[in-house]
Amino acid sequence: MYAAAAGMAAQQDRIDAVSNDIANVNTTGYKRTRVAFRDLVYTEAGLATNPGVRDGSGAAATFLGRGTQQGPLLDSPNPIDVAIAGPGFIAVRDAGGNPLLTRDGHLNIDSQGRLVTNGGNLLDPPIQLPAGTQPADVSIASDGRVVVNNQVAGTVRVVTVPSESGLRSVGDNLFEPTAESGGTRLAGNGTQLLAGKLEGSNADMASAMTEMIESQRAFELASKAIQTHDRLNEIAVQVKRF
Repeated sequence: MYAAAAGMAAQQDRIDAVSNDIANVNTTGYKRTRVAFRDLVYTEAGLATNPGVRDGSGAAATFLGRGTQQGPLLDSPNPIDVAIAGPGFIAVRDAGGNPLLTRDGHLNIDSQGRLVTNGGNLLDPPIQLPAGTQPADVSIASDGRVVVNNQVAGTVRVVTVPSESGLRSVGDNLFEPTAESGGTRLAGNGTQLLAGKLEGSNADMASAMTEMIESQRAFELASKAIQTHDRLNEIAVQVKRF
């Protein structure tokens, strides 16, 4: 019964992860969640005459980070939107000054003339544009240089980490470097920015729906195992009474 209950909990975790992928299938720069399963504690359960038989406690879901596959590149009417082609993240800082990373290149100009992300986070380092600058006045080169009226106003810094699976998701398409991910470093020559484009979500609706159905059926099977065990216990109690 406990093994079946653990299986239900594991499948529920997988359903939650897949549901989040489906909800973000149209989110710019979204990376799908990778989920696997691991065995819980196993102990020797066989008799001395039949060694090697082990009794387990079921399984649990394990989150393996985010899928790093490149999402589709989509045209954007906003000339200061950028898509990252290749590995890497745009370096930003939140309102508290904490360094964060994102693949969402939907950029805007705030009331103070600074380039910010769609969520209002400043780029790192900040890029201050001349007063009165409009998006049409800005061009962003493939190496990240931001040019206004033939003058370089700053550079959109694109960085990578040794292990992307170690990044911690903090919501709103933002990630925080951790000890597991390693520190940030400038992206290599294989990475470039594409102005006037956005990277779509790498979550595939067909695959996500297939995983959802698979998890729902596994959840149902585990619940029936609990019901069967409950009926067996009920029969055992009735036999003892008589």
